[in-house]
Amino acid sequence: MLRFLTGEELATHPALQESMFRDRARQFRDRLQWQVRVDECGWERDEYDPLNPVYVIWQMPDGLHGGSMRFLPTTGPTMVNDHFSHLAAGMRFSHPKLWECTRFCVSERAPHMVSSALMLGAAQLGCALGLRRAVGVFDARMVRIYRRLGWEPVVLGSQGEGAERISLGFWEFSEEIRRHLASRVGIAPELVESWYRADRAQGDPLAQIR
Repeated sequence: MLRFLTGEELATHPALQESMFRDRARQFRDRLQWQVRVDECGWERDEYDPLNPVYVIWQMPDGLHGGSMRFLPTTGPTMVNDHFSHLAAGMRFSHPKLWECTRFCVSERAPHMVSSALMLGAAQLGCALGLRRAVGVFDARMVRIYRRLGWEPVVLGSQGEGAERISLGFWEFSEEIRRHLASRVGIAPELVESWYRADRAQGDPLAQIR
């Protein structure tokens, strides 16, 4: 099932939290060999995780992490502004209806559909919060996922070639996209909305993010 939890809420689910940060270390450091920080507990965390982001998480039947994405409003600190503005010729992004998505991670033990389910979760979050767009950096391995789902970003800039190519792009949120993705993934849009409402009964993430 999909979860929609702020960082503070995630801390109240210790097994889910630990498995997510450990899976991030396995994917970004071990498999992709990114230069990321991994602490003594084996968790991959950066300076944006303490900012109380919203995490869209696929939670496995055993309660552990199957996949996740991280969202932050561009009105505060973001990776795209702090580290990747060169991909948009120095343009900086700041708008209350534009949020950044980062740290797309899928567990090695997750079923094949989790990547697609996370994209559906992103669309659900965007529509529920009344956002217009998401902005994020993606690498070459993600292109086929976006193309297969029919939700490709508008590319703002790229660098590198082949498997090393990274790009910065916009994704447009709409109810049409949300329902299209639900159909492609095979999860009823009403079910996804009920998952969102169940988690967000704890509070409005717009008010909780600082």
